[in-house]
Amino acid sequence: MLIDFETQTPSERYKLMVSSVIPRPIAWVVTQGEVLNIAPFSYFTPLSSKPATMIVSIGHRPNGEPKDTLKNLREQKKCVICIVGEEHFEPMHLSAQSLASNESELEAFDIETETILKDFPPVPKNIQIAYFCEYLKEVELEGSSTVPTIVEIKRLYINEKIITDTEELKFNVEAIARVGRTYATLTEKKNP
Repeated sequence: MLIDFETQTPSERYKLMVSSVIPRPIAWVVTQGEVLNIAPFSYFTPLSSKPATMIVSIGHRPNGEPKDTLKNLREQKKCVICIVGEEHFEPMHLSAQSLASNESELEAFDIETETILKDFPPVPKNIQIAYFCEYLKEVELEGSSTVPTIVEIKRLYINEKIITDTEELKFNVEAIARVGRTYATLTEKKNP
């Protein structure tokens, strides 16, 4: 079957993309605004290693205003992208709910935090991987329902609990990913 995206509605295209681009990693993004904000995004991927960048596509609120994550990134120019493991699955899923701008998901869902770098927002306690990033730019896509936002990685935090070899810096990340509209863990690894 060959599907012509020109004949599909944006909703139909979205469903096809999320069902076929699998697994999709989840960026659990922490930003500071009026309150501390955290939200998950699965339209996210590494972009380049030089400069070290990632891209996160951030939607708008139903009223057309930017989501808090994008608003905070534009204003503060910093975020922390966390990789979600089993321990944080439930709070991550809860944090996808739309709250008022003056409500913190971290407070609303009792997500404990810890400060790793004082110049950046805190991260959920015991997070496995955290990328400390600075806002670089947005990609304008005419008619898009999201704002692809490029951030530059300044520091990478790896929880010592997942490091298996400090000399060669090997580690095992137990990440949760989106597979279609559901979540999955990546448990089986294969070597060629």
